[in-house]
Amino acid sequence: MSTATKPSALTFDLKARCSTSKARASTLHLPHGPVDLPIFMPVATQASLKGLTPEQLEETGCRLCLNNTYHLGLKPGQAVLDTIGGAHKLQGWNHNILTDSGGFQMVSLLKLAKITEEGVRFLSPHDGSPMLLTPEHSMSLQNSIGSDIMMQLDDVIQTTSPDHARMKEAMERSIRWLDRCIAAHKNPETQNLFCIIQGGLDLEMRRQCCEEMVNRDTPGIAIGGLSGGEAKADFCKVVDACTDLLPENKPRYVMGIGYPEDIVVAVALGADMFDCVWPTRTARFGNAITSSGVLNLKNARYAEDFGPVEQGCTCTCCRPKEDGGLAITRAYIYHLAAKETVGAHLTAIMEDRYPAFCKQFFEKYFDGQPPPEWAVDALKGVGIEI
Repeated sequence: MSTATKPSALTFDLKARCSTSKARASTLHLPHGPVDLPIFMPVATQASLKGLTPEQLEETGCRLCLNNTYHLGLKPGQAVLDTIGGAHKLQGWNHNILTDSGGFQMVSLLKLAKITEEGVRFLSPHDGSPMLLTPEHSMSLQNSIGSDIMMQLDDVIQTTSPDHARMKEAMERSIRWLDRCIAAHKNPETQNLFCIIQGGLDLEMRRQCCEEMVNRDTPGIAIGGLSGGEAKADFCKVVDACTDLLPENKPRYVMGIGYPEDIVVAVALGADMFDCVWPTRTARFGNAITSSGVLNLKNARYAEDFGPVEQGCTCTCCRPKEDGGLAITRAYIYHLAAKETVGAHLTAIMEDRYPAFCKQFFEKYFDGQPPPEWAVDALKGVGIEI
């Protein structure tokens, strides 16, 4: 049964479509400013991005980052968020925030969680105290956080689970929980609720879920439950099947992906938004993401390399001092044991240039080696030969 949504605080402006693939360029107008899509959203789980201050994050051009409802609900807690006026003020961030509902913790903290129709019972990893996260409580927390985009609480299980009955239960429960989230959402004029498509790798279940979720008419739509160990070819089939069923006039968010090659393929399959902890996590291990692949700057070969991390990159780290940058060299980061995060940019070129961009990206990123077969097949399915 369809549930009518409340007014939206979002405007989606589709700028261009690729005539070959399903790639598209658009602008998402949110309460804290416009956001150009496609976009990769860095993950500031507990209202802080590891390795970057809010000012440094802003300098990268980021206008939408991710916080986590579950973690912020534990610390600093809802009372503090209400007192300070939300997560924007808590972290000194003047741009947009998307909050994950906490559903992912069902997978990542499964030993601490029990899932029922009522919601999810957690044991706090901080002090072991019990916490019940229901759709209503998730909405209340996200209303207190004040996020520009808030995600429904969904029932998340591993995509690779062989339990078909449990997968179907999770998909159907996610639909019911969306109805409860819609009913509990208090600030539709300033916060946008996104639904989340579930169904594992079963394309028929994904189709059923898409149909039900689209009927709820939320401002945006996410494809969830992926990046859980499934084969890349299966991942691509799910994204491709879902985007075929989603409306053109709404943003599409594929949750939990961050590898450059995954993003390039997902954009070709019609997705707009992505998030992952990988770019900042890999940077903390001394790796820099460049257009020519990932550089391990702890490698001794960079000890006397006085060139920028990436030639031609305009981020603060790489930019020459005369242009207002820091002119950081590979040798300096090697010397520091690569503890600082460097900017990772994905330039998605739309219209008829996107197929050429894909070909050039894979040739350069894999240094002339054959690209992965899953990417070749997925792109071929939308008319792009690489």
